[in-house]
Amino acid sequence: MPVVESDAVSEEVLGLIRPHFSKVKAPSTYDKVYKDECMFSFDTPFSRGGLYVSLANWQGFGQDFIGLAVERGAGCLYVHQVWKRVPKAAAAAGEGANDASMDTTDDTGDSKAEPTVLALGVDGGFRTDEQKYDIVKTHRLVAFKAGSGTDGVSVSYPDEALPTIVSQAVDAIIEHQGAAEQTEVRQWVADNELIVSKYADTLEHVDSGRRISSDPKTWVCEDSGKTENLWLNLSTGYIGSGRQNWDGSGGTGAALRHYEQTGRKYPLAVKLGTITPNGADVYSYAPEEDSMVKDPKLAEHLAWWGIDVLKVEKTDKTMAELEVELNKSYDFNKITEAGAKLRPLSGPGFTGIKNLGNSCYMNSCLQVLCALPEIGQKYDGEGTEVFKTAPEDIASDFPSQMSKVASALLSGKYSTQAQVPPSSGEGATPAQAGDAEKAPAGDGKGEEGEGDELVAVAPRMFKHLVGQGHAEFSSGRQQDAAEYMQHLLEFMRRSERTSAGRLGGGDGARETASLFQFRLVDRLQCQQSGTVKYTTQAADNLLSLQIPVEAAVNKTEVEAYKERLNKRQKCDPKANTTTTNNNNEEEAEEEDEIKPVVPLSACLARLAADEILPDYRSPATGKAGPALKHVRLGNFPRYLLVQLRRYYVDTDWQPKKMEVEVDVPLTLDLESLRSTGMQSDEVPMPEGDDAVPPAADDPAAAAAAAAGSAGSGAQVIPDAELVSQLMAMGFQENGCRRAAVAVKNASAEVAMNWVLEHMGDADFNDPLPAPGASTGTPDAAASGDAAPDPEALMMLVSLGFTERQASGALKATGGDAARGADWLYSHTDDLDKAVSEASEQAASDLSV
Repeated sequence: MPVVESDAVSEEVLGLIRPHFSKVKAPSTYDKVYKDECMFSFDTPFSRGGLYVSLANWQGFGQDFIGLAVERGAGCLYVHQVWKRVPKAAAAAGEGANDASMDTTDDTGDSKAEPTVLALGVDGGFRTDEQKYDIVKTHRLVAFKAGSGTDGVSVSYPDEALPTIVSQAVDAIIEHQGAAEQTEVRQWVADNELIVSKYADTLEHVDSGRRISSDPKTWVCEDSGKTENLWLNLSTGYIGSGRQNWDGSGGTGAALRHYEQTGRKYPLAVKLGTITPNGADVYSYAPEEDSMVKDPKLAEHLAWWGIDVLKVEKTDKTMAELEVELNKSYDFNKITEAGAKLRPLSGPGFTGIKNLGNSCYMNSCLQVLCALPEIGQKYDGEGTEVFKTAPEDIASDFPSQMSKVASALLSGKYSTQAQVPPSSGEGATPAQAGDAEKAPAGDGKGEEGEGDELVAVAPRMFKHLVGQGHAEFSSGRQQDAAEYMQHLLEFMRRSERTSAGRLGGGDGARETASLFQFRLVDRLQCQQSGTVKYTTQAADNLLSLQIPVEAAVNKTEVEAYKERLNKRQKCDPKANTTTTNNNNEEEAEEEDEIKPVVPLSACLARLAADEILPDYRSPATGKAGPALKHVRLGNFPRYLLVQLRRYYVDTDWQPKKMEVEVDVPLTLDLESLRSTGMQSDEVPMPEGDDAVPPAADDPAAAAAAAAGSAGSGAQVIPDAELVSQLMAMGFQENGCRRAAVAVKNASAEVAMNWVLEHMGDADFNDPLPAPGASTGTPDAAASGDAAPDPEALMMLVSLGFTERQASGALKATGGDAARGADWLYSHTDDLDKAVSEASEQAASDLSV
């Protein structure tokens, strides 16, 4: 029997309500009320069936899951929210036939001001949906019979005949800020958040004898010849273009590259064209600021270069104005690539995911995982069994949230081309205005037409749950997709081990992480004796490949492009960006950049190539000599995740990103990468007691053996040459010495990576402690001279733990990273105490 709508609160209705008084609760300000979205789906109050919010636990459920919610014990009393968007009518008389979006007058007939403030819903800012549409909200109280989510009575709300305790709870839910809204910032005003740069007061000027003209026509990027979006380095006088925008527009990043190429010593740059007597756009590239800043001495700093702020006219938009303009004119639901509009797809398997603020890394990983049939078997099927067995706190239950996302992406339920209601208000029906989510799914070939709006899902609960407790993934900052995928797979592994009985069976019963797991095998061959050794590495789920740019298949085209670019810039700095058409009007015509194209097979060949070890001490001969080493795959996982390493350190030890395309074929034969193991015609390399000791006449081998026998207890002495290389990049000696010790003098590249990650540490520039001395910290006191392996330490820190916790875990597990991760997760109830005990035990062991 369906829910019956009643016109009045009858005795029959009160009879259904009274038995549940004890469970009715009114939420307080800090309680979470899930009134924005269904706990098991992405239905909202705007969905055709609306959203039911429990008066017992304040959780929301869509039409498809309200029955399950009642069966699970979420209560029998709900406030039913049904919302519709109806566009506001044209404001001025006689303009009713025009599109309201083209209306430029306000209610008083005055011209509507363009947005001038980088803010939402405030005077001078962007109009929100509430300002564009009238939101027609209806609320009803629904009382279900115990154990039935389909049999009950619905009455209009408000109604004075309802019990006070019920009315109070309903009012509190309606007026409460939703859980999703509590986690988002609704207003952003950039100007009020600017800080005064710490570099402004004592800014260093490089006296190069140059002077900058106050005439904007003379300003040009010294790298590309661009004449827009130019930034003047306030210390060196270098003029370079700004960074490329996310939509493909903007500059070439020359200003930032100049900062990096000059040792990162001159961080402040001002945007030319924005200079006025009242100030200008100033950006600090310094890692600890890395944002727009204020320079109280800007006029003085500009005067050094010959620029008089009283004589310069504003000729370019400020960053705030550009962002306002871009957000005002750009439809963020359009699909673009470098400014080009693409055709969206819809239907099952073609559901989009909304960007929740720098969440593209998460969206990419979810789309990849949900495209795998094993994920569908484990988490899809509307997640019925998973949802039935979910704990009360559904938002914190990973199987439920993963099933929610997988079902939405695979079903096509939310992949629709929804018609935006006519904005003039004429003919706009509630169905047009609010039923987008329930529109029939497309066939995957739909094209976005005039008035269409692409509907997608926004997995806020999922993002919050998986990122919770992680320093980076819980933030709104940009992240690396490969790192997030590894974090997510580990998160899934732990969850699936504790909830295997709730998930789908068959092939989907395998742990998701195992689908990607493989082991690399090192083959080492001594060139003196011909003996061979095979070593299997620890299990991994991501194959990291270098990109050999020298293997590009279009070297000739790339060199020709660079030559043309250089010639044009020498002849005329603006020749590569502007031309003159038949009407003698200038129009921007940039030649598309020709990037190197490297086949994936070349990346794999680089991985499999032989590496020569010139001074390998052979256990077969006891002497140091050459050896060959290569890597192969010990097993082929069902799915191979590949990371292309685009970042590198250049000759000046500055981190850079490769501008290169990698050609990935549709099919790829990896059989040549399979490890064959020890062959019948190969002689194993002797080990242990069978190894030949170092030859007495070979000092190098003896020294290597002595160093190896010293073990982890040997004091690491900073390599002087390595320290000098790091200091040449502008870092203090103490920090460079710490880096060398931390990476055990591995290499300048490894040390540089350590510096970039730890340069913000409070003790980074403190002197190293004397050999055997305690640094005063629990870790240092307990560690003695034994430092944990930097790579293992970094891996555990990337899981969201502090360096102290990761170090303690490695001490407790003998330096094994995999066991260390398990140790950390098994001691989460009182992790700090466990870490202290592990450190104390390690210190005790060293003193025995």
